[in-house]
Amino acid sequence: MVESAPLKALRDQPYELLAELERRGRNATASPEAPAATGREWVGVAARMAGELYLVAREEAREVLGIPSPLTRVPGAKPWVLGLASIRGQLFPIIDLRQYLGGGATPLTRLTRIIVVNHRDVPAGLVIDEVLGFRRFTEAEFSAEVPSTIVQCGRYLAGSFRHEHDQLPVLSLRKLLEEPAFTAASL
Repeated sequence: MVESAPLKALRDQPYELLAELERRGRNATASPEAPAATGREWVGVAARMAGELYLVAREEAREVLGIPSPLTRVPGAKPWVLGLASIRGQLFPIIDLRQYLGGGATPLTRLTRIIVVNHRDVPAGLVIDEVLGFRRFTEAEFSAEVPSTIVQCGRYLAGSFRHEHDQLPVLSLRKLLEEPAFTAASL
């Protein structure tokens, strides 16, 4: 292994400092202990709903936003349709996911977020209690076993990942959006 210079010695040489940092970064990610070397990596968005933690596949979530203002009510829509919002020039129905699943209305707080779903045919923004950021897992941590949840969403779960002592369910937004009851939002 090549002997590396201490970073303090390179503080007056910005180019060499950056080159050394890049070399160290490449070595760290190429090490056999890196998670990617033990199997393929799965990345999801962690979200809290009704006090429980759920995972959503990164490719199913287009972006995460605060509650847009104003929301335009839709006459004759089911109560879980909070309204329509213009997001980057496109109209999206804003859905209270917890209320749709029968878990009661989501209280709107400063932590409440909308997950804009990445689906070609059904645009939607789903209201979630809180989004906690990305979580990374290896394929070895995946289980097809679906844990029981407070909110009745079992038919939309696509397995789970084990994290320490917790089993985190994976909520499939694709399954949710392709459900006929979801697309029939009028009374």
